[in-house]
Amino acid sequence: MTDLDQLRRQLARITPVDEREKSSLARTLERLTWPGDPFDEHFSDHHLTASAFVISSRGVILHRHKRLGIWVQPGGHVDPGETPEEAALRETIEETGLVVRHLDPVELFNVDVHPGPRGHTHYDLRYVLVAPPVEPAPPVGESPDVYWFTFDAAVERCESSLVATLTKLGESIAGFDVKE
Repeated sequence: MTDLDQLRRQLARITPVDEREKSSLARTLERLTWPGDPFDEHFSDHHLTASAFVISSRGVILHRHKRLGIWVQPGGHVDPGETPEEAALRETIEETGLVVRHLDPVELFNVDVHPGPRGHTHYDLRYVLVAPPVEPAPPVGESPDVYWFTFDAAVERCESSLVATLTKLGESIAGFDVKE
């Protein structure tokens, strides 16, 4: 179960990269004041999700979302009893086949509010994970289009709303422990 006070502190440490993230931070903090479990997609059509920017000495992982056809980071819903940090790990493993780990300490790097399927709104908590610089091996049923990109190539390929965040991540990577 997620400690919402701890999550609020993590959100407060994020320096927004642009107006979109500034608005997303405010909206996410406000969402945390609503009644009920903010991660439960069945309780409310406004719920928190988790995703990850996976980095290594090879750059960053992007995958082509199998329903949307856009290049984004792996991620998805937070399962009952799971923390968003655990969901980011699980979703990344499920979608890439890579062995990944959180930075130490865990880095909540970015937050974004965007439309999800079925009229839902996703408040996406985005972490930084580290993986060995090996080829992704997504399992059957997941998008087969999962690749390492240099940060410049990722910025060229990704969904436009990710450009500022990936640019910031590329500039920040020297400060992260990416030892595999």
